[in-house]
Amino acid sequence: MAAYKDEERGTWYVSFHYYDWTGKNKRKLKRGFKTRREALEWEQHFRMKEEANLEMTFDDFVEAYTRDMKPKLKENTWNTKEAVINSKILPYFKDKKMKDIKPTDIIQWQNQMIKLKNPQGALFKPTYLKTIQSELSALFNHAVRFYELKENPVVKAGPLGKGKADEMLFWTKEEYLKFIEQVKDKPVSYYAFQILYWCGLRMGELLALTPADIDIPKSMIHITKSYQRIRGKDVITDPKTPKSKRDVVIPDFLRDELQDYMNRLYGITKKDRLFHITKTYLHHEMDRGAKKAGVQRIRIHDLRHSHVSLLINMGFTAVAIGSRVGHESSDITFRYAHMFPSEQKQMATMLNDAFVISDKEGEE
Repeated sequence: MAAYKDEERGTWYVSFHYYDWTGKNKRKLKRGFKTRREALEWEQHFRMKEEANLEMTFDDFVEAYTRDMKPKLKENTWNTKEAVINSKILPYFKDKKMKDIKPTDIIQWQNQMIKLKNPQGALFKPTYLKTIQSELSALFNHAVRFYELKENPVVKAGPLGKGKADEMLFWTKEEYLKFIEQVKDKPVSYYAFQILYWCGLRMGELLALTPADIDIPKSMIHITKSYQRIRGKDVITDPKTPKSKRDVVIPDFLRDELQDYMNRLYGITKKDRLFHITKTYLHHEMDRGAKKAGVQRIRIHDLRHSHVSLLINMGFTAVAIGSRVGHESSDITFRYAHMFPSEQKQMATMLNDAFVISDKEGEE
C-alpha cells in the first residue's frame, strides 16, 4: 500500500487497483486525508471490506452490510433498522474486529441494553429489547452467509427480551361505540376511526387510501399500498406483506358514510389521499375521545385487535379473519388463541363423545 502527497492541496490521497466481488479489476482514488497514516488506514479498511476480510472492524462491516442490504429493503424498513444499529449497536461494537466478537461480548452488550432507559426514564419493554437483538443477530447472520464468519455469536449468547407483548388490549363493541360518539364533532377523525375499527386496517393502509380504492357499488375497499412519513416527505409503499394486498368488503352503513365523506371533499381527484392527517393527530384524537367516553385508552393498532376480537365473537374462522385483515390464518390462531374458547370447549366435548362411543362399542 502507498499514499501520496497532494502538494497543491496539502493533503494526502490513495490510488490503487482492487478486484470487486465480480472479479473485475477496478481502480480506486480517494483524496482529502490530513495525514499519510489516515490515507493508508482508509485503504486498508476498504480492501478488507471488498475482500470480505473478517479482520475488518464491526463499523466497517456495517458499511458493507448497508451496501448489500439497503437497496433491497423498503425505505421505511431500512430507516428503522439503521436507527437501531446506529443508536444501540454501533456505539458498543464499532471498534471491535468481526472475528474477535464472542458470545461473552454479546452478553455484556445485553446487560447494557437491559439497563437502558427511554426519554421518559422508563426501562425499555421486553418486546423492544427483542427487536434490538434481532437487528444485531441479522448483522451476524449476514456475515455467516456471505463473509465466511463461522458462527453467529448472538445465537450462543441466548435471547434478550421477548417477541410478544404481555397484554393485547382491545375495545368491546360497546366501548368503541362510546368512544366514537365523542369524536363525531371532527368528521375526519370520525371516518378514520370507523374504517380502522370496522375494517381492521393498519394505520398506514388507512392513510394511503384514495377515492380510487373505495368501490362504492361493490361495498369494498381495495388495499394496495401503505403510507409513511419519512424524513419530512410523504412516501407510498407496498403494504406490509404480500398477503396485505386484499379487498375488504364493508358493511352498508360504512359504505354510505364513506360516500358522504368523499362528497364533502371538494376538488378531490381519484388519486388524492382521503385522509391528510398525521399519526400524531390520530393519537391525540384517541386521547381525547377515550377520556371523554370514560373508556381505557388503547393504541391505534389495538383497534385492529378489536376488529379481530369482534369477528371471533361473531363466530368467524381464523382463515376467514386472516383473509380480511391480511394475516396468515396460522398467525391469527397463534396470536388470538385465547379468544377462541368456544372452539376449545367444542373440541373437548367431541373428544369426550368419541371416547364414550368407543368405550361402549368395546363393551358390546
